Amino acid sequence: MRTAAGEFELREVDLATDLPLLAGWMNDPAVAAYWDLAGPPETTERHVAAQLGPDSHSSPLLGLLDGTPMSYWELYRADADRLAGYYPAGQGDLGLHLLLGPPGHRGRGLGALLLTALADKLLAEPGCDRLVAEPDLRNTASLRAFRRAGFDPVAELDLPEKRAALMLRHQ
Repeated sequence: MRTAAGEFELREVDLATDLPLLAGWMNDPAVAAYWDLAGPPETTERHVAAQLGPDSHSSPLLGLLDGTPMSYWELYRADADRLAGYYPAGQGDLGLHLLLGPPGHRGRGLGALLLTALADKLLAEPGCDRLVAEPDLRNTASLRAFRRAGFDPVAELDLPEKRAALMLRHQ
């Protein structure tokens, strides 16, 4: 995807090569506060490996900007996720999680820019009717990025690990 910041692409995570990078990001205190995956690399590996299985409804993706890894994404079928128990999920709902890895990529508006580019692309594809996100209410930077990318906060959810803002973006 061409963006104002450069060429953005997503590729499936390859644990054999990407685990050290992802585990490093997960241990950054600014990330760990919201992702709960700090610790040895095996903690991140278990989380990502579960999504790489054949029965998974989620895809772990590495985001690259001009070829440089700089973000981690999870795209998931919201109707097959536990989130479906917290709102009226539709079959065409696609959920997403995002983290900007290197600190130098945060606080520059990249989150909103990349979210907008990806949301536009996903919503143009057949079968995707709505995008869903549930960022932690304490994560004001994430909430701001989703709002700037066209996501509307519609509810607050008490999930087991966090109080979240349910945010939706329609076609």
